[in-house]
Amino acid sequence: MTNISIRIQGAPSFYKCQVDVLQELSALLKERNIRSLLIIHGEKSFQAIQPYWPELAEIETTYVAYSGICSEAEIKRCKEQAQCLHIDAVIGIGGGKVLDLAKATSHEARTDVILIPTLASTCAAWTPLSVIYDDEGRFQTYTVFPRSTYMVLVEPRVILEAPLEYLKAGIGDTLAKWYEANALVHDLEYTPLPVEVALYAAKLSRDRLLEESHQALIDCEKGNLSSSVLTIMEANILLGGMVGGFGDEFGRVAGAHSIHNALTHLPGTKGLLHGEKVAYGILVQLALQGNEEEIKALLPFYRQIGLLSSCKHLSIQGQEDIRTIAEKALVPKESIHFMKEKFKEQDIVAAIERLEALQKEGERN
Repeated sequence: MTNISIRIQGAPSFYKCQVDVLQELSALLKERNIRSLLIIHGEKSFQAIQPYWPELAEIETTYVAYSGICSEAEIKRCKEQAQCLHIDAVIGIGGGKVLDLAKATSHEARTDVILIPTLASTCAAWTPLSVIYDDEGRFQTYTVFPRSTYMVLVEPRVILEAPLEYLKAGIGDTLAKWYEANALVHDLEYTPLPVEVALYAAKLSRDRLLEESHQALIDCEKGNLSSSVLTIMEANILLGGMVGGFGDEFGRVAGAHSIHNALTHLPGTKGLLHGEKVAYGILVQLALQGNEEEIKALLPFYRQIGLLSSCKHLSIQGQEDIRTIAEKALVPKESIHFMKEKFKEQDIVAAIERLEALQKEGERN
């Protein structure tokens, strides 16, 4: 039997998703002897959190607005400020890129990190890794950190009030957990229990997303913090994070995220959200695997909630763009190489073309 080495970082040290949870922040900091903070935030995220932000009268706080990207240069800038101030912890307030920046900053500054997501568009608040982009927003790499996030606090009303497309993008990103994790366990002679936990979390998240996403989006539009909304929020943040946290290399990323990363090299996709591109990547991965039945099962769900599924939706302009996707998805460091099948550029081109054909067939029927 093969001895499988898995690094388990299943959860933050402390997690709470509850209305008015931020009113507990001061007490939580005091009981952990945290007296000084570097608070990294986006402009819109800081505005969104203001109605719920507590007074931190006895805590030294320094606020830093990030530049809009999690890049090496931005990490260096924030790390130097954290070290100069000798802070006890970093707080990140915002979406995935801000939270990734806060995690990377805390790692470099050798301090703890507290994350307060204002969107449920990724599992960034849960997962101890950061995705690094260049200054133009093109994917470079991702780094897994040796320590889990110290604390995650979710004020659900902030996420409820965020633009609907972010929750929708989170659904796309989280849906990929099942399809990618399932593709990563292909050669396991023995499935360790932590990997089974990861697969269970991935399947549970997929099932809940398919069952409750439509109602959650309707409720969000009405401003109704329903059970469906809370379920989708926590599926995107908690369950999505558990997949990689317990599965390690068998629960992180595969073909769908390689397609996402390739799409970041096309100017036409620059305005799209991470999860929107990942959702398309799921379909391309399934086409590569020859799983057309699953594509046909997913396409009505994509149409129902408005996930992107075609070249037209992603502003992919003809064969040149498709060849760029195929080339960039297969660079040596990409996660598509973790899959059982070994693909070539022509396989990805053919998969994208087949996906287009399947959608046209569905529209005719």
